[in-house]
Amino acid sequence: MNALTPSTLAALEEMLQNTARSVPADYVPIYLAIPTASKLGQTVGYLQGDFFAFIKQSLQASPITGIHLEPQRLLVSGERPALLSQTWNALARRMREGGFIPGWRNEEFAFLDQQGHALFQLERAAFRTFGLKSMASHMNGFTEDRRIWLGRRSENKHIDPGKLDNLSAGGISADETPWVCARRELWEEAGIPQAIAAGIQPAGRMEMRRPTPPLGFHAESLFIYDLLIPSNLLPTNRDGEVAGFIAVTHGEAAARILADEFTADAALVTADFILRRNIS
Repeated sequence: MNALTPSTLAALEEMLQNTARSVPADYVPIYLAIPTASKLGQTVGYLQGDFFAFIKQSLQASPITGIHLEPQRLLVSGERPALLSQTWNALARRMREGGFIPGWRNEEFAFLDQQGHALFQLERAAFRTFGLKSMASHMNGFTEDRRIWLGRRSENKHIDPGKLDNLSAGGISADETPWVCARRELWEEAGIPQAIAAGIQPAGRMEMRRPTPPLGFHAESLFIYDLLIPSNLLPTNRDGEVAGFIAVTHGEAAARILADEFTADAALVTADFILRRNIS
């Protein structure tokens, strides 16, 4: 039986101190120029070097309105969200045709500025390619006897097939709130009835930043929720994205995290749950 030793808890704490990693020096920044009364623009994403080389060659052959090449960065200009969305999606389609955006979902995420305003919407699969920050909701399902429900991702998933995940988790679509996403994912991924899903408890927010070659740079805000799962309820997947579920002790969950059996995001969310529940 796996025990939660002081060294195990210390290892989990160290993980949580490294959720936001630096952008590699060879990544090219993407600058969004949106002149307003309060600011001139901001760096919003990062491109791997080979991505930038492809875009440079592509734009020289066939320019895209609103996309400008500079020696050490890519500049996207515009003001209205609708026009910016058109510009970004045109660039994303160009990247998809070049084979740089696998797993196209036909679903859009919104990019939010620091004030929470949606500046544009873009195909979700392109966010990692461009290093744009997305958002996701993650749900810790726990039981009265101190176990944690974990899902195992389907082998058909494009990213992290077969890895352990939280009870449910998913990207927050454009025009969707973290709360709505959390309850939707609980039903789609784990078959949790709405009457029970209504009991989710907000448990924090975490910022994740890490290079994920060859896919790009993963930047995401993780909205974390806890949910007590009744002893007579067995999670059941409904959308084909989860292969199955297991309920494990805190100690076993920690051991599996340290053995690299989890997705990177779920490992951090589960580690945070274990620490909150075991350190007074």
